Amino acid sequence: MLKTFEKVLSEELSRKIYRYGGWILLLTALFVSVTVFSQTTGRKGRPVQTIRGIVIDGDSKFPIPYATVKLSEKEGAGTITDSLGRFSIPQVPVGRHTVEAAFMGYEPGIFREILVTSAKEIYLEIPLKESVNELNEVIIRARTNKEEAMNKMATTGARMLSVEEASRYAGGFDDPARLVSAFAGVAPSVSSNGISIHGNAPHLLQWRLEDVEIPNPNHFADIATLGGGILSSLSSQVLGNSDFFTGAFPAEYGNAVSGVFDMKLRNGNNQKNENTIQVGIMGIDVASEGPLSKKHKASYIFNYRYSTTGLLNLEGGTMDYQDLNLKLNFPTQKAGTFSVWGTSLIDKFTSDFEKNTEKWDYWGDRSESRDKQYMAAGGVSHRYFFNNDASLKTTIAATYSQLDGGATLFNHSMESTPYMDLDSKYTSLIFTTTFNRKFSNRFTNKTGFTYTNMFYKMDLSIAPYEAEPLEIVSQGKGNTSLISAYNSSSVGLTERWTLNAGIYGQLLTLNNKWSVEPRVGLKWQATPKTTFALAYGMYSRMEKMDVYFVKTKSTGNQSVNKDLDFTKAQHIMLSFGYKISDRMNLKIEPYIQFLHDVPVMADSSYSVLNRSDFYVEDALVNKGRGRNVGIDITFERFLEKGLYYMISGSWFDSRYRGGDGVWYNTKFNRNYVINGLIGKEWMLGRNKQNILSVNLKLTLQGGDRYSPIDLEATMNHPDKEVQYDETKAFSKQYSPMLIGNYTVSYRINKRKVSHEFAVKGLNFTGAKEHYGHEYNVKTGKIDVSDNSTILTNVSYKLEF
Repeated sequence: MLKTFEKVLSEELSRKIYRYGGWILLLTALFVSVTVFSQTTGRKGRPVQTIRGIVIDGDSKFPIPYATVKLSEKEGAGTITDSLGRFSIPQVPVGRHTVEAAFMGYEPGIFREILVTSAKEIYLEIPLKESVNELNEVIIRARTNKEEAMNKMATTGARMLSVEEASRYAGGFDDPARLVSAFAGVAPSVSSNGISIHGNAPHLLQWRLEDVEIPNPNHFADIATLGGGILSSLSSQVLGNSDFFTGAFPAEYGNAVSGVFDMKLRNGNNQKNENTIQVGIMGIDVASEGPLSKKHKASYIFNYRYSTTGLLNLEGGTMDYQDLNLKLNFPTQKAGTFSVWGTSLIDKFTSDFEKNTEKWDYWGDRSESRDKQYMAAGGVSHRYFFNNDASLKTTIAATYSQLDGGATLFNHSMESTPYMDLDSKYTSLIFTTTFNRKFSNRFTNKTGFTYTNMFYKMDLSIAPYEAEPLEIVSQGKGNTSLISAYNSSSVGLTERWTLNAGIYGQLLTLNNKWSVEPRVGLKWQATPKTTFALAYGMYSRMEKMDVYFVKTKSTGNQSVNKDLDFTKAQHIMLSFGYKISDRMNLKIEPYIQFLHDVPVMADSSYSVLNRSDFYVEDALVNKGRGRNVGIDITFERFLEKGLYYMISGSWFDSRYRGGDGVWYNTKFNRNYVINGLIGKEWMLGRNKQNILSVNLKLTLQGGDRYSPIDLEATMNHPDKEVQYDETKAFSKQYSPMLIGNYTVSYRINKRKVSHEFAVKGLNFTGAKEHYGHEYNVKTGKIDVSDNSTILTNVSYKLEF
């Protein structure tokens, strides 16, 4: 079922896009031309827009009244925030602008090169950091925080994902998971958006939304790559600025050992309605935002997407997906702010077997499969400020995921026998609360508690050989709880030294396994341009629920993995940052990660650190280890005069010790990843109101790892299923991969309408990905299963 899915995804989708892409391109171009030339500006000069927002204390999140906000490049264009920290700058010409905010006793904050368009107002939340040494406040230079995390307790290994900025990156496809692949430490994929950090498997990453851990939020999640999918359900239309961590993350994050993607949904415009319609080869998007009540400043925002691949009727199968994201925001005068948020997806996939038996080269040619997936996560959040230095945020949330699938094998008589049947449902009810207190300009503390009640029902059966009856692999029904708490503090020791320290603990009631994890980070601002930092932390993660309920033929109904402990890790990361100029940064971060208590199979090279399949069928023990060591380097020039570029590189070695006591390369040990990004914008049109943008990304990375084939064992297998020499696990490596992506877009700004026409290409260099090996029944040989996935998405976006 896995290989069939990947084959249909990579080959049939590429074929249909190639076949229909030209017609869609022509029709889109005609539609754009008609639409654009039917619009007039209604006034002379460049269209204008409003920049609104709020200025807040970066530690307490409390609004800062009467702060100064201005456009740095336009003298006289500025304002003062009101008593609630809000500001509005009207009549701002479309194009790129830099916004500065300042207040006595705080370090100034800068948002550089904000894109202002004619159709949508800009809303900024500008956090200011209170100066530790108030006597020197007048000489403190303005801060640009694009390269820093929004979470100020992060010391190393953290970066803010600015959605507007990252959406320019070529190959992103409006997918946040693909956008972060440009960052140092992340190895990208073409057919999947799974995030492999420092050689760790994608399933070891934690996904969070609105401060709540959620199931894998990707379409066709965990089928081809555990922890990834083909496209995120979270559209950049509704996503706000978010934090991405590659290691040594602060104490408020738990149940993760490789990294954390802490995503936020933005609030909708609470003063005017704004709408977006986007049509492309990959899907149709409809988004809207606006006020629910102008009197009470309540707002809504939502985005719905339906895949056009479902309309194309793929040969050899069907693939259909859709998703919905929303957030409602209800600020009150005395009771705090309430919000209702959610994300959901529905996926359907079928692959048909080849009807012509003469074309049966491989086992997969005579199999067909079906899959249905559902995922939803949502909640109600409330934040209350007790005064200007303390707040309490509480969320009640629920998550749901379901995978219903099966696979059937046909013989030459067209008789079918099932070889896989899967039905799994997981529901979590979550209560989480965080108390944040800023005691002084030197000391801020966060304390949090989370209770997650997990309900599970799973039933996975697989036939050991062709034409044999299905056997239960994993089966269970019930509920259990994961309880966690943390305390984290940030202390300004001096005006140059900052200490971030905390402790996290969690308990799994399924087997009463627990973990207590200290975290500490120290940051030294050596000069106004130079920063050094060191961070250390202990981390742990529970397995996916199906692992605990694996059943083997010898043990009958007994769950063999129910007593598994957490996988544990220790991170040590150094960081050196140098601000070459206001627009140019260099960051170097060497690191080492030790993993222990890793579930492995006794007397085998198998380890969950290499897990990519969506199921486990063996008894495991916590005797494995792992070690990842490397260095991440990022050299970045932020957008200025229409030009930006970034070079990021990672050199690493990822090893693990299996249940046989031998050290091996991990499956994801590519050894190096080098990214080069560059983009250029030109202001065009009579009034320089339109924007042509050209962006390119090249990635050179080590090839896929694999184990040598055990030819004798393969030929003796009843189904000729390829067997590998596990005594030399992942000792082989394919040739390096060069992945090229591009994005070309043209935005036309009219008085109240904006049009964008874009062409986005993924893997135009034709890099091949390898999925394993297959026995060829015609030649009697073993062939490499690989494919070169090349995708082109043509889209038109209308904002009004």
